[in-house]
Amino acid sequence: MGFFDKITKKHNEGEAFTPEEERTQQHSDIAVGLDIGTTKIVAFAGKRNHNGEVEILGHSLRESIGVQRGQVINITETSNAINFVMNDLNKKLNMNVKDVMVGIAGQHIHSQRIYGDIKRNNPDDVITQEDINHLLEEMFKTPIDAGKQVLDVVPQEYIINTDIRTLEPKGITGRKLGSEFNIITGDINHIRNIGRCVKNSNLNMDSLILEPIASSKVVLDEDEKEIGVALVDIGGGTTDVIVFSDGVMRHSAVIPIASNVISDDIYTVFGGITRDKAEILKIKHGSCMPDDSTKNHLISIPGVHGRPPKTISELELANVIHSRMSEIIERVVAELKNAKCMDMLGCGIVFTGGGSQLKGLKELAEFKTGLTVRIGYPEEKIKISNNEYKNPSFATGLGLMLLGIERNEALYGYPDFNNSYFPEEETEEEKEFEEEDGNNTDTSSTKKGGKEGKGGDGGKKPDKPWLWERLKKILDSMLTDDSYLEDDNFDDDEYEDKEL
Repeated sequence: MGFFDKITKKHNEGEAFTPEEERTQQHSDIAVGLDIGTTKIVAFAGKRNHNGEVEILGHSLRESIGVQRGQVINITETSNAINFVMNDLNKKLNMNVKDVMVGIAGQHIHSQRIYGDIKRNNPDDVITQEDINHLLEEMFKTPIDAGKQVLDVVPQEYIINTDIRTLEPKGITGRKLGSEFNIITGDINHIRNIGRCVKNSNLNMDSLILEPIASSKVVLDEDEKEIGVALVDIGGGTTDVIVFSDGVMRHSAVIPIASNVISDDIYTVFGGITRDKAEILKIKHGSCMPDDSTKNHLISIPGVHGRPPKTISELELANVIHSRMSEIIERVVAELKNAKCMDMLGCGIVFTGGGSQLKGLKELAEFKTGLTVRIGYPEEKIKISNNEYKNPSFATGLGLMLLGIERNEALYGYPDFNNSYFPEEETEEEKEFEEEDGNNTDTSSTKKGGKEGKGGDGGKKPDKPWLWERLKKILDSMLTDDSYLEDDNFDDDEYEDKEL
């Protein structure tokens, strides 16, 4: 049970708050998104204001040195950085938030298509949200490879009986409800590493969200998702790809090269410079388009420990960047073609993440793909009052923050702006209605072979909180179950130096 859940329980039972709980209750409408990235760890705090807008209250950021290609490698270093960021954020805002929405990425993330269905006891009754929840619940139990964990199940299109296909099955009658699902899985040990870092920082992980899903919340608008679009998030360690069409997430993939590899190329090719200087060269002087660079424009780099400065041309630098960025784009296109997604992209590709800020990326990507391209800034569904936040590298953190707000609204109701964020009591009629709905499904299901968690969106009433509760249950069971330590295949050496 998270800190937020505990004070909610005390409120409902009329118990007195401790001073720490009283302070937390005053900020219970605040959500925090925690992005544990390869190059940085950043936390954003936000809330929905009186006008119904999501506003950013503040953020804190620190360099990440314990994460490689999106995966936590050094638990101690990562825990210390998270602890610093959260303490700094709470101090800046004079708050005491313990619950965080956390992102997950890395090469261990995979997706696969699997069909599943349930048989309903009362086929003459219309399909309800409870039926859909029951189908999703069964899909979360899908057998997968040892050492993997289902993170999300995304219905592609619902099938009622064998002849009716729809994106919205509620209100339709039928004996069988099924769908082909995109099942998203992750390595359980990498998931636990994230959980350990969060726990070591005295935080509670409300949910673990696929990072490109979080980014899409604040970068893509609903029209793009409806018409068809690919979001390509170029981070420090990995490039995440996610495809939407008809408003549904159709495909996701991780490409194991990103902007850090470009910095490594600069460091290797030019020699005599530090990795930090290579990163600065990329950011300040880099371009993906050699044709737009000037051969005679020379860049002087200070020498190391009294050595003479090193000089390189802008054109040479652009050639190095162009070569690697072309490879990244080509691998994105290959992934989209293999997944048969290219024909879905009526709105082309949106690039986001820190690596999307390289000069000339839009032009290079349009030339390589033949599609329309734009650079995605985190501007959807949130109020940006500080231009500092209009930065593609902040898309994941801000998306996690927004999802945290929507989760709170789905689980606890909307804030009443009177210092509290507690749900209204259900009426007896509502309870009876839910009990009747619960009798519409049986436990039979078949699988023959992953939709993002929903909350309040654009001011609409949030969906029932079943999925958020299900994801929380999965996390709690994984992070409290140490039976994996007894697994004969568990590599003790892998974790020997990681415990705090």
